[in-house]
Amino acid sequence: MDIAFFLKVFAALFAIMSPIANLPVFLALTGDRDATGKRAVALTAVVALCVGAVVVFVGGEAILALFGISIDGFRLAGGLLILFIALSMLHGGESAAHAGSEAEKQHHRTVDNPGIYPLAVPMLLGPGSISTIVIFREQATGAGQEIALVAALAAIVTLLGVTFLAGPLLSRLLGRTAVSIMSRLMGMLLAAIAMEMMVTSLKVLLPGLA
Repeated sequence: MDIAFFLKVFAALFAIMSPIANLPVFLALTGDRDATGKRAVALTAVVALCVGAVVVFVGGEAILALFGISIDGFRLAGGLLILFIALSMLHGGESAAHAGSEAEKQHHRTVDNPGIYPLAVPMLLGPGSISTIVIFREQATGAGQEIALVAALAAIVTLLGVTFLAGPLLSRLLGRTAVSIMSRLMGMLLAAIAMEMMVTSLKVLLPGLA
């Protein structure tokens, strides 16, 4: 397994899906449920995230080909979107692409089981994370990087599941300050990854820049 590639993919997915930053969202959506209800929502979110990630991993490039979209064009658009998400994190806010608009947030509170919507999609598996999976899937060369990509996806899904299942305990251990610091650090990391994606695609789309 390509350890360097694993760490790069895991860091990108961790920054976008951000288990610590999404923990308050999970707790808010399950605030009126008992421990069993919280576990049910957490497990639903993990299963939905696994299914969605597999669909994107297997069919992402085929969907782009169906619409005649080049991977470099998609990488540029995805990098720009991820940069906007990173800037929102750096400013202490949240991106509407993942968290939804105010009207959508009001609707989120009325959903019977928020595990699939809005928790798995679009908060965890939103445009930014989908773009990241598709782009790294295209970049992976050889069995070592393919295994690293699958391992990174499995690791982030497992970490999210553990975080949500241990949500009540973690919420007592982590204060708002820790979440804010983590969000800004992940925003800086995500911005760097987004810039790398954009520069790589621009070098291909505009050869004169290379």
